Amino acid sequence: MDALVCDFIFRRSPDGILIATADGIIADMNPGAAVLLGIPPESVIGSHTSKSFHNNPALMALFNRPGDQTLDVRLPRKRLASGVASTLADGRRIVLLHDVTERRDLDSRREALSTTMAHDLRNPISALAGYADLVARTGDLNHDQTYFLQRVRQTAQKLHDVAGELVDLVWLEAGMPLKHIPIEFRPVLDAVIEALTPLAENKQITIIVSVQDPLPLLIGDPDRIHQVLYKVLHNALLYSDEEQIVAVHAWGDDQQLYCSVADRGIGIAEDELDLVFDRLFRSKDERVLALPGGGLGLTIARRIVQRHGGDIWATSTFGRGSTFTFMLPSVKT
Repeated sequence: MDALVCDFIFRRSPDGILIATADGIIADMNPGAAVLLGIPPESVIGSHTSKSFHNNPALMALFNRPGDQTLDVRLPRKRLASGVASTLADGRRIVLLHDVTERRDLDSRREALSTTMAHDLRNPISALAGYADLVARTGDLNHDQTYFLQRVRQTAQKLHDVAGELVDLVWLEAGMPLKHIPIEFRPVLDAVIEALTPLAENKQITIIVSVQDPLPLLIGDPDRIHQVLYKVLHNALLYSDEEQIVAVHAWGDDQQLYCSVADRGIGIAEDELDLVFDRLFRSKDERVLALPGGGLGLTIARRIVQRHGGDIWATSTFGRGSTFTFMLPSVKT
């Protein structure tokens, strides 16, 4: 990279950048680091890291530990940075500091809200379902009473399933910030398959994987991409009969990465195909209603994909299976 460009990035970056010599002398420090750490560059440049940062153990560890390191670093005024360190080819040590105070606070509040909703909604819903079971044990019921109790149980289960996901969807639609970092798709896919292997094995379903090699890199939030793939593959397994096959295929170029998940399951009726991504939608098919689910999984998947600048769609033949495909922007490796 051109030296002038590098200097521009170093001076103008809001993230903190510190460079130390191989023997621990601070050689340079950008204005971003000065602001984050609350100290002027001239007070530390030329001094040893152990003298300048002895009161900040995490920052010291980033300079002293060998190899690539990632640690949380406490900043003045009760702020927090994510620190990343690496050793350059000439032996110098570089440390990058990115302020994550607001993001961590947002994540914490989202987690607290999810826990509150899970407790305040799921407990009464579970009680409602329990009372429905008690009614069924009080004596013989006629056909209509049995049917109505079944619908009470189904509705209670749907509300129970949707409680946590509803918080997630609200935060996504409210613009919760996402990470934008390089992502290798294959490790994400492998992690999702590993998580869902027990479900596949329980139904004796074989997951077949076909992945282009190499795949382009994605730029986005790895946790959220994992969530999209998990929800799509989980749906394929859930709505497939036993001893079937689910096929996962991924391919791409230097502009888009595509991933499709195809099953030979229940399928989607033509008049419902455009509705599957709508919030709280569930098919009227009795086979679908008999399975757990709150009708928000695909909605959340679509919101995440859209937040990454991509798209997701479905094709299906009722009774023969469905294919869900999502596209995400990629970058040339």
